Amino acid sequence: MKKFFLLFAAAIMTVGVMSAQDINKALEIYNNGAMELQMGNKEGALNLFLEALAMAETLGEDGAELAGNCKGTIPALNYEIAKDMIEAKSYDEAVAQLNKTVEVAGLYEDPSTAEKASEMLPKVYLSKGNDLFKAKDAAGALAAYEQSVALDSTNAMATLQLGRTYLAVNKPEEAEKALFMAARHGRESEAMKQLSNFWLKKAQASGKAGKSQEVIDFAKKANSYLENANAYRLAAGAAQKLGKNADCIAYYEKYLELKPNAKDAGGVQFTIAALYQQGGNKEKAREYYQKASTDPQYGPQAQEQLKNL
Repeated sequence: MKKFFLLFAAAIMTVGVMSAQDINKALEIYNNGAMELQMGNKEGALNLFLEALAMAETLGEDGAELAGNCKGTIPALNYEIAKDMIEAKSYDEAVAQLNKTVEVAGLYEDPSTAEKASEMLPKVYLSKGNDLFKAKDAAGALAAYEQSVALDSTNAMATLQLGRTYLAVNKPEEAEKALFMAARHGRESEAMKQLSNFWLKKAQASGKAGKSQEVIDFAKKANSYLENANAYRLAAGAAQKLGKNADCIAYYEKYLELKPNAKDAGGVQFTIAALYQQGGNKEKAREYYQKASTDPQYGPQAQEQLKNL
């Protein structure tokens, strides 16, 4: 760790006896703090530096140099203590310590340390949110992510995690705002995937509930963020149940475009061909029966249909 201090010599120049004794005492306290810091006792060292500072400030010019060294050490030491708290995942304590660091650094004119502490705060909330999300505490994670984004809305990971958590608690409008922010700051692919998958799951749930129009609506929503082959497949099946054959064909064709080697490609091609045939479009029916003709399951039926066209 960076050394923030220098041991003071005990020699005192041209000061009165009482002043010399006081400075010697203040130096002793300061040097004891330096020794504690060398041994890794940061909080103990901080308390001793604060004590030495308080004593030095009562000595006027005689204690000015010592006071200056204390002030040069204390903000950075506060920051190091905060970092230890973060590593120990004591996030609330770390936040309090970082805020204290900003205050002390401002008081002792240490803008660099104040800036570092300020920049660390949103990262602490992000880490806290991540731990709570893993622990399945969505409400706690949401509060932490909101605090992180409030401090730094340009942090793409924080906005991504905020949006993800909003989706977990079924708040898609709030999630969209957060995920669009994440997209603007470099996480577009992940953000759009989160939104697309959310609506895809909604479509799947509606399919199980027999709500075909909802399936189509939700599948369209999913594809508005990121095209998904499975969303097109779900929409096609729902459209077929509703008798919307033209829509069914369009959705199935998009499904095959995105997933040409799908395991069910032969069955989908056969279905498209049959729907075209029902609609009187023999040319397109022939095209898709031909594609399905090599499928192990649907090939014989497709070949038979080709003979009759």
